[in-house]
Amino acid sequence: MGQAVVNADLPSVPDAAQVANYESASAADLDLSQQAQASGTVNAQPTSQSDRAPQTKRILGIIPNFRAVSTDEKLPPQTVKEKFMDATNDSFDYSSVVIPAGLALYSLETNATPEFGTGGVGYGRYFWHAAVDQTSENYMVEFVVPVISREDTRYYTLGRGSFFKRAGYALSRAVVTRTDAGNASFNFSEVIGSGASAGLSSLYYPTRERSLGNTGTEWGLDVAIDAASFVVKEFWPDVNRHLFHGSGAVADTSR
Repeated sequence: MGQAVVNADLPSVPDAAQVANYESASAADLDLSQQAQASGTVNAQPTSQSDRAPQTKRILGIIPNFRAVSTDEKLPPQTVKEKFMDATNDSFDYSSVVIPAGLALYSLETNATPEFGTGGVGYGRYFWHAAVDQTSENYMVEFVVPVISREDTRYYTLGRGSFFKRAGYALSRAVVTRTDAGNASFNFSEVIGSGASAGLSSLYYPTRERSLGNTGTEWGLDVAIDAASFVVKEFWPDVNRHLFHGSGAVADTSR
């Protein structure tokens, strides 16, 4: 009787066949788990990338946004040809008339250059001068200077943090950029390129307008417009997702 009680209290010892089956099942479960992780099917928490909307080729379907890079996207260095094509597309896109048209209207209303006159003739003069200014600035900032300084002219979206952090980052891109090697650098393309363009503009403006003050004003205006465009690029994916449900979203900056 006592011996029987003792034996009943002892745990049963699995035989060799049970051990072999258990080890085989464990190995199979482990293999399936590893395969699921490798294929990405097991993902209890959404990745941060999936929470961020991508950039689109155009803003509101009109304004060129070819040089904007989605958050955390990795791209190879720009080639010389790509920099040239970026400047060309930004200068001769069908929407490239928008900013010159607006600046021409403002200049006409404020009589910024009296020599241009008033009315339709005056507006036409303001418009073509503004269009040439824009084209010159595009090629200097996006092609000539960045080829020499080996800088990346694309805008890399931050896409994380508070509104003020992202806005500050976007504005800072007017003076900070990436090199072709991916390192942070002073934005020679923007600062020097815009200054060179402003200096060239004195060649086709009336003699009375060719002053350091006017050149400085043009220089500052070019940099300010580009800085404002960076802010628009930074927040456009969010606006597009919330208001337009991500219509036209793409994961790259190809044309």
